[in-house]
Amino acid sequence: MVNLEDLYRILRTGHVQAQGVVDTVPTPLLVLDGALCIQSANRAFFRTFKVQRDDTIGKHIYDLGDGQWDIPELRLLLTDVIPKSTAVIDYKVEHDFPGVGKRTMLVTARTIIHDDVGTTMLLSLADATDRTRTEAEFEVLVGELRHRMKNLLALVRALANQTKAEGVSGEAYRDAFLGRLAAVVDANDQGVVGGRDGDLAALVAHALEPFAASPNAVKIDNGPPVKLDSKSLMSLALALHELATNALKYGALSKAGGQVHVRWEVEEAETRLLRLTWTESGGPKVIPPASTGFGTKLIQFAIAYDPGGKVEPTYAATGLKVQMVIPLTRASQQD
Repeated sequence: MVNLEDLYRILRTGHVQAQGVVDTVPTPLLVLDGALCIQSANRAFFRTFKVQRDDTIGKHIYDLGDGQWDIPELRLLLTDVIPKSTAVIDYKVEHDFPGVGKRTMLVTARTIIHDDVGTTMLLSLADATDRTRTEAEFEVLVGELRHRMKNLLALVRALANQTKAEGVSGEAYRDAFLGRLAAVVDANDQGVVGGRDGDLAALVAHALEPFAASPNAVKIDNGPPVKLDSKSLMSLALALHELATNALKYGALSKAGGQVHVRWEVEEAETRLLRLTWTESGGPKVIPPASTGFGTKLIQFAIAYDPGGKVEPTYAATGLKVQMVIPLTRASQQD
């Protein structure tokens, strides 16, 4: 099997077996005369573009297939670029070809000058559709990774600033910060493993699993399936970690028989909202605080980190109840 350089040399010398050689090349090829009429085409061209030899040979390239090759990018190449250069390599042409569909072709053109018959042009048309799609998907993934890292680093910095340092030992600060950071990292890992979005049910189960000291300590009523983007995923993971830690220290999980109940619903309004409710019961009697505590501030910070998010705590004597509302503008309920 010859390559294009070998074929170029064969055509330039006017080899009598040129057509047979052209047909061995797997890439679609056209041989054009000086007037851009098709002198020859190989089997790969007929097969790829679903055209017949009798409807191709002798036709002007712009008349081929009822004008399917009358493409602005190709006209520019053949009329403006090629006359100024003996060769053009991998010139991208995107077009919706009848019977084939939208394709991205990399056109390589070489001008062949014969002393006796004038000018001939060899046109190679490599299908790069799949490669172009893969490259585009890769760029999207890289952009998503940059976005994730930017969000994660910004949240880590804000988390360090929000973690209480006054009046606590270095060890206590470290443990509190690392615990919160671990919740964020776990949520980020879940989003990466699951694709661009993370599953809410999996997040809740994973975040609360370490706090389920007994079978009834944590009750989760799964609402509708919801996918959260990376930013909402990390925010909610941090809030759940903080609520569970507080419950273990001071609330329902600090006492045998206490329970945390988590449920959620999706509200269909002008803006779709996720409303997640955290309810504690069976723990010590709750006394409303005289001022907003640090834990509450941190939860509000985490949820408000997602624009439009809000936290609604209720200090009932029977147990703390917290409703967290997150807009689903960049998250979607699964079908």
